[in-house]
Amino acid sequence: MLRLLTDDVQEAMQKSVLCWLATCDEQGQPNVSPKEIFAVADDEHIVIANIASPQSARNIRINPQVCLSLVDVFAQKGFKIVGEATDIRRSASEYSHWVKPLEAMAGERYPIRSVFVVCVTEVAPIVAPSYLLYPNETTEEAQIASALDTYGVR
Repeated sequence: MLRLLTDDVQEAMQKSVLCWLATCDEQGQPNVSPKEIFAVADDEHIVIANIASPQSARNIRINPQVCLSLVDVFAQKGFKIVGEATDIRRSASEYSHWVKPLEAMAGERYPIRSVFVVCVTEVAPIVAPSYLLYPNETTEEAQIASALDTYGVR
């Protein structure tokens, strides 16, 4: 089986402050919400802490198809991850297994209501158009420097 959660994807996850989780309700209305506590659980699964996401939890129970976006805003690249999610509630026997990689990140400050377990089916790179349109002159270093200037980080 092809390993989708490669070292590059895992490194991007570690660099990302947030991941964006897209779900859909029964009418097909999309919902995107930021998640700040997430981790790779194994070669096939990403786990996301449900801290304050009742709409995401409801949508996952209705339609398990989800999409995650991880983007380093300075390098302007990352990954789109597609998969099927399950909302594992605290009362479920498997909850303790899935929540384990999230507990240290959440600490006492963030109560985890449930865990969204995403079984990854597809991974694709996300890159700013500059990388595609001007490949000979666009470097990650230049993108980072430009973004730092644009956002007034320097």
